[in-house]
Amino acid sequence: MIRANRQAPAPETPTATRLMRRVLVVSPDAGQRRLLAVHLKRAHYEVLEAASVADALQLCQRNEPDIVLSDWVIPGREGMESGLALCRAFRAGERRNYGYFVLLTSAQDHEDIARALEAGADDFLTKPVTPPDLLVRLAAGERILRVEDDLRASNAQLRAALDRLRDTQAAIDRDLAEARKLQQGLVKQRSGRFGPIQLSLLLRPAGHIGGDLVGFFPIGEDRVGIYALDVSGHGVTAALLTAQLSVHLSGSADQNVALRAAQTGTDAVSPAALAHFFNNMMLEEMATDTYYTMIYAELNHATGQLRMVQAGHPHPVLQRADGSVRPLGQGGMPIGVFERPVFDEIELVMEPGDRLLICSDGITEAANPAGRLLGDEGVEAILRTNAFLSGHVFLESMAWSVSEYCRGDRQDDMSAVLIEYLAPAQMVPLPAR
Repeated sequence: MIRANRQAPAPETPTATRLMRRVLVVSPDAGQRRLLAVHLKRAHYEVLEAASVADALQLCQRNEPDIVLSDWVIPGREGMESGLALCRAFRAGERRNYGYFVLLTSAQDHEDIARALEAGADDFLTKPVTPPDLLVRLAAGERILRVEDDLRASNAQLRAALDRLRDTQAAIDRDLAEARKLQQGLVKQRSGRFGPIQLSLLLRPAGHIGGDLVGFFPIGEDRVGIYALDVSGHGVTAALLTAQLSVHLSGSADQNVALRAAQTGTDAVSPAALAHFFNNMMLEEMATDTYYTMIYAELNHATGQLRMVQAGHPHPVLQRADGSVRPLGQGGMPIGVFERPVFDEIELVMEPGDRLLICSDGITEAANPAGRLLGDEGVEAILRTNAFLSGHVFLESMAWSVSEYCRGDRQDDMSAVLIEYLAPAQMVPLPAR
């Protein structure tokens, strides 16, 4: 029974903007339910009443009360039911939001309190309940429910933001997939045959788009230009630079930097001069911190003579017809870093049965789980192990070996050029690609 406390200050009347909460009062005592309901309605709560656990659970399912005030002892059809049983069932039920549960008890035994907390109770009121005590405890519950409302609203906003981000990411992924197709299209030919010389190209980005570029183009009747580039970094910036460089190294004579001199009747630009041209272009015309490594070679396929410039790119590896393998070059400086760079110039003559492999650092710097790099030694081992393979079959076998070495965790683009001087027994028609 509620005792009126005339000297207690009147509870603060909730503002009109406050969300009206729904309170379920559960007690076998109709008089107690009625008195609690009167005080709750005066405080602008919506009130539901139940005399048993079964009735209370039905109301919970239909109306989802925000707050439950339940007697500790509730007689039922099958003997004595308890507010603890109601609390457990209340917590086990499905709800859209949190419900605050208060138990009304005549005693405050520590063991009982522990059992109640374990069952999911939030607070306790000792009977007989005074109106100020009741409203103070409900105000505490209100604060909890407001926090839960705010969190729920924040979570809804976060889910909406995540949905928008997912939609945006899906659109970006679609654009990057199309960009990858366009970038792959920069390498118009993956194979080429020039007399006894067979060229095979590998280009495999680590992500959607990458910064590697390989290719070749004819220079007159007896020569072919061969290039391999690796732009620093990944993503859109690297891809845009490779696209621009592909224009300067395309087969179109009016755009290809190496062929411009040949248009005037003079010789094509030498490999070293081409490297210096690109270095000046990067420093003077492009406001970027990006740089790239490069190998550009000019091969006379009638004589086997090869002139090559190395600008920071991994060492080309030469395998002679007798199976011996050795790396070439001293390294040289990358393009777009120094105003007066030193590039390494290499000259050699290829003989029938020889082959030259040019790899990007996505191959030489592939690391196993222990962090050990494949390195030049690993590339040389791949050449020896796959000495009986040639062309794209060799390149695919090499790519598989690199992937196995790093257990599929490849962090960089892979690109390679394989130059093979075919022996007479190897001179079979090149399959169309």
